[in-house]
Amino acid sequence: MRKSYIAIIILVLISPLFGVIGANIVGYREPLDLAAEIIGIEESEPLWRGILPDYTVPGLPDELGYIVAGFVGVFILLLPALIKRGKVEGNR
Repeated sequence: MRKSYIAIIILVLISPLFGVIGANIVGYREPLDLAAEIIGIEESEPLWRGILPDYTVPGLPDELGYIVAGFVGVFILLLPALIKRGKVEGNR
C-alpha cells in the first residue's frame, strides 16, 4: 500500500508538466472552447465556479495550484476507502 501512495504523490507532483507547462508549450486549448468560439457562442458566467476552478488555487502560480488541486482531488477520492479501512481495522 505504501508504494501506491508514493506513486500517487509522484504523479501529482509531475502532473503540472503535462497539464500546465506542456499545454502552454503546444498551445493546447479545450476542444469545446474552440468549437464554441468557431460557432460564435460566448461563455456565460457560471452559477458556481467550484472549489478549485480550472484546477487552480487563487493567489498561487498555476503550476503550484495544479499540484494543490491534485492532492485535494486524490484526498477526496481516497477518503471513503480510508474511512472504510479504518472501520474494518477497528473491528478486528
